[in-house]
Amino acid sequence: MKKNPSFTIDHIHLLRGIYVSRKDEVGNEIVTTFDIRMKEPNREPALGQGALHTIEHLASTFLRNHPVWADKIVYWGPMGCLTGNYLLMKGDLESADILDLMKETFRFIADYEGDVPGATPRDCGNYLLQDLPMAKWEAAKFLHEVLEQATDANLHYPSQKD
Repeated sequence: MKKNPSFTIDHIHLLRGIYVSRKDEVGNEIVTTFDIRMKEPNREPALGQGALHTIEHLASTFLRNHPVWADKIVYWGPMGCLTGNYLLMKGDLESADILDLMKETFRFIADYEGDVPGATPRDCGNYLLQDLPMAKWEAAKFLHEVLEQATDANLHYPSQKD
């Protein structure tokens, strides 16, 4: 069986950042999948489930209501390994194209006050699994330590090492 492309990334050397995971043709459109990697795989603890779930609710709500980018947002959701999120967007995009958008998104989460959107039994299949304080903490950490000082190493996957 062929490996999924995401399993061919060098996770040993992968840093936190924004990476183009893949680009797919869908009809006449290109859909770019971004790897929004908030934790260094296998080197630091994964995101807590409640924090990651809250980040999902807040980021997807923010992005789908963004005045400039809303019509390009296809999907925002957590990675199974709990080290980040996937963002799918219409367009042939690069990581640098969405750096400012990710800064806005994570600033929104870090500063968020109030009820988490969609965190009700009617709106969510696991509405009690929320952790707003940790989501805010993780978002601020990612914003200040990675996004606000991103280099090429945080925007392009590491080359495969043997």
